[in-house]
Amino acid sequence: MQTDPPERILDPVARVSEILFGLIMALTFTGALSAASAGRDDVRELLIGMLGCNFAWGLVDAVMFLMSSMTERGHDLLTVKAVRTAGTPADAHRVIAGALSPLVVSTLTTAELEKVRQGLMRLPEPPKVTLTRKDWLGALAVFLLVFLSTFPVVVPFLLFSKVHLAIRVSNLVALVMMFVAGYWLARHGGYPPLGTGLGVVLLGVLLVGIAIALGG
Repeated sequence: MQTDPPERILDPVARVSEILFGLIMALTFTGALSAASAGRDDVRELLIGMLGCNFAWGLVDAVMFLMSSMTERGHDLLTVKAVRTAGTPADAHRVIAGALSPLVVSTLTTAELEKVRQGLMRLPEPPKVTLTRKDWLGALAVFLLVFLSTFPVVVPFLLFSKVHLAIRVSNLVALVMMFVAGYWLARHGGYPPLGTGLGVVLLGVLLVGIAIALGG
């Protein structure tokens, strides 16, 4: 018996984006640490600051995810209401077309748009917009992705007693993770994986440099 695949809580782009965000935050901390003069106390403060910062930003991103979910669902309800209250079928068709991507709209005929309109007209009255279990799970996933992406970058500081070696290995781990994230994004979007992976690494390094230069 064939079963349907489980519904994704976060789309692939969102998952990778959250990981990249956590890595950039972590690199901002390690990049600001001097390999020549830093001691174990500095490393301890670095680890506390890195984990604390990504914990806080994970919470912020989770809240933003919930707000985005509510807003998108509310916009969908407004679209349905606009279709139902449209003066003519042609007006309703324009509302439907505006809610879809241009590529999808280009494949639809007037008859198909009308079928969608009739389907929306037959729907029961939409319920009030509320947060669902999927929304809360998505927010938790966002928080964990931002926060846990820090840990591979932290591990070298726990394994190596020499600070300069730990910094080098930590930065290398972060860059490799960025490359893998970019490679995966490229495969999802149909872009050249190798070039995109390297591009994401360069972009991440640039953003880290800007953040450090601005005192981030």
